[in-house]
Formats: sequence, structure tokens, C-alpha cells
Amino acid sequence: YDSNFGNTKKIVDVVAQELQGESLSVNDVNTNTLQGVGLLVVGSPINAWRPTIKIKTWLESLKDNTLSNIKAAAFDTRIKVWFSGNAAKKISRSLESKNANIITAPQGFYIKENESPLLKKEIENAKKWAKKIRSKL
Repeated sequence: YDSNFGNTKKIVDVVAQELQGESLSVNDVNTNTLQGVGLLVVGSPINAWRPTIKIKTWLESLKDNTLSNIKAAAFDTRIKVWFSGNAAKKISRSLESKNANIITAPQGFYIKENESPLLKKEIENAKKWAKKIRSKL
């Protein structure tokens, strides 16, 4: 994950806890880190209608078959407005292009405005999304 103001980290921590996994910053992940991984969940805040530069760069750095046999899902944190963009969809497509097996639709989690906290229901929504992921494993 990458997180600008801590909201994406909050979501990934909830998802990791529900899935009994580990949350790692994009700064701490490399190809060796992915060895033996069965599920990869990638999250990013939306920056200019896209994932952050760090997430985008990391995804582009992966070789084409790096994610073969890895199940994957993507999410983003976004402002609740009609034109916020969909970084999760872009992340999901990028994961799929590296041969990951996308197991659920990309998910967005909402904040009120830039630098504000998550909307109240989003932690619960993250738990529900994680349970949906678990059901597909």
C-alpha cells in the first residue's frame, strides 16, 4: 500500500487483520517479498485520478509473470464526489497485466475531503470486503 494521510493504511491494516495477513508499505516490497505469497491486496489513495506514483512505479517495475499464481485484489481511498476517479480499477488492471488472478472487483473507500479521516462506515466496509475476499480463496 501507499498512504498519504494514513487512511489507506487504516484500510489495509483492517483487511490484513481480517485475512490474517501482513500489511507492507510499497517502500518495503520487492520481488523477493512476493515469493510464496498466495494473496496480494494493493491499495492506494487517488492522486489526480490515479494511484500514487509509488504504487504505479512499483507495479510497472514488476516483470510480466511476477504475479503468476497469486490471487489479487485492489482498493483505493477517495473523496466522496462524483468525479473522484478510480485508482483501484487501474491497479487491478495492472495486477492482471502481470498475470495476477483478480478475485474480486476493485473497491473504493471514502473520505470526506482531502486530508480528512475516513467516513465512519468505511472501517466496517473494509471488514466486509476482506470477508468477501476470504470467501474467494
